[in-house]
Amino acid sequence: MPTIAESKAGPLVRLTRRYRFSASHRLNSPLLSKEQNDETYGKCNNPYGHGHDYVLDVTVAARVDPLRGRVIAVDTLDAFVRRIVVDPFDRHDLNTEVEEFAALVPTTENLAAVVAARLASAWEIAFATPGAPALEKVRIWETRNNIFEVSVGKPDGDCPATAKTKPVECYESR
Repeated sequence: MPTIAESKAGPLVRLTRRYRFSASHRLNSPLLSKEQNDETYGKCNNPYGHGHDYVLDVTVAARVDPLRGRVIAVDTLDAFVRRIVVDPFDRHDLNTEVEEFAALVPTTENLAAVVAARLASAWEIAFATPGAPALEKVRIWETRNNIFEVSVGKPDGDCPATAKTKPVECYESR
């Protein structure tokens, strides 16, 4: 049996990198009455908003490159995530400064889906080479007790398997 160093395809490895950003938001739906918004979102419906120090975990998966012994260069992944997510969200008001939330209530469920969609849509352009890692999942920690995860892999039979063609509604939020 060949060793890992002798095989053409190394073992499948998942790498998770952690990022941090701070953002403010107000949970309020224009489709609900004031009373319904108050009942649904409670103190998070404060007209002045509130903020969070979010923690973002991005998980990628690939075979270990037998020449380099790595799944991906972490500095490359870090630069990509900073450009696509961290810089556009950090120190911003999600309601008014992030385009996707013009039509979405910026709950962390929706934030996780938006982050996954942003990463997935740019992923296959940035990492188009054969053997490049696949974006597997995104996890956002709103608080130590509120953690939201979006799988970017194939969640069910109706959604395409590649991130390049998958619409945001195909993401499975857990």
